[in-house]
Order: sequence, then structure tokens, then C-alpha cells
Amino acid sequence: MAEGDNWSTNLLAAGTASLEEQLQGFLRWERAWSPPAIMGVVSLVFLIIYYLDPSVLSGVSYFVMFLCLADYPVPILAPRIFSSNKWTTKQQQRFHEICSNLVKTRLRAVGWWKRLFTLKEEKPKMYFMTMIISLAAVAWVEQVHNLLLAYLIVTFLLLLPGLNQHGIISKYIGMAKREINKLLKQKEKKNE
Repeated sequence: MAEGDNWSTNLLAAGTASLEEQLQGFLRWERAWSPPAIMGVVSLVFLIIYYLDPSVLSGVSYFVMFLCLADYPVPILAPRIFSSNKWTTKQQQRFHEICSNLVKTRLRAVGWWKRLFTLKEEKPKMYFMTMIISLAAVAWVEQVHNLLLAYLIVTFLLLLPGLNQHGIISKYIGMAKREINKLLKQKEKKNE
């Protein structure tokens, strides 16, 4: 019995790794049609939600109903769709890379949180202004329709790995840093 459990666990892990690998390639835009496909699928899902216009309770019910319905065919179809090869070193490396990226993301979030409190202690006026401006921006964004806002957030999050992979995010962050540094240097010259 335990041997059968190990086999199904290995099969599940191999299928999961294979799916993760396929999705990573898709989200990193290894194919030219990936960004339009991502946008198309997200747009279709949000158009259906917009057309149905469910209440929150109905939306949650539909989502759970979809999960329950998917619970039946997925265990039957997954072994047929994904190959039943054993866990390889390549898959292990890929799994390690995914885990490493998750840890890096968590560390970045903790780092930003610590920087915020350091800013509060060292420059309380700057902290106050930053918080007021940030919260005012969030309050202003609330004026945007919630479904449109959710669409934009989901689309951005799904396109983010590809944007990072192709250096688009770092390019624009670098441009913003240069502009901020120019402004700070101009301010320092005026203060002297």
C-alpha cells in the first residue's frame, strides 16, 4: 500500500513540476504569442464575469462550484495529459528555482517593510508624506470600477514574469531612479 502511495505521490510531483515548467515558459514569454494569449484568456474571463455581473456571494459560489466540478475530471485526466516520468534532476533544479524565487519575494517584502519603519524612525516627515500620498492614491484608485481594477491587477501579475525576464521592469525602474537622482541633486544644489 505504501509503495502505491509513493508512486502516486511521485506521479503528482512530476506532473506538478511539468505543469510549473510549462507555465513558467508561458509566463516568461518564451513564445511570441504568449503575451496576447495571456491577455486574451484574462480578458475572456473578465468579460464573462462582467456579462454575468454576479454579486459577491454568487461569484464565490460559482468559483467554488467550478473547483468542485474540476475535482472530478482532473484526477482522471491529469495522468493522461502529463507524462508519468520519474522526478529528474532537471525537475528538482526547477523546483529549487521556484522555491528560491518564493523565498526571495518574501525577503523583498520583509525588506520593504523594514525600510518603511526605518524611514519612520529616521525621517518622520518623509514617512508621513509618503504614507499620506500613498493612501490618497489608493483612495483615488478606488474610484475605478472594481472589476476593471481586478482585471488590471491580474493582467499585470500574469505578465510580470515575462516583463522581468525581458528586462522591461528593470529598464523603467532604472529610468525612474535616474530621474529621482537628478531631482535630488538639483534640490541639493539649490540648498547650498
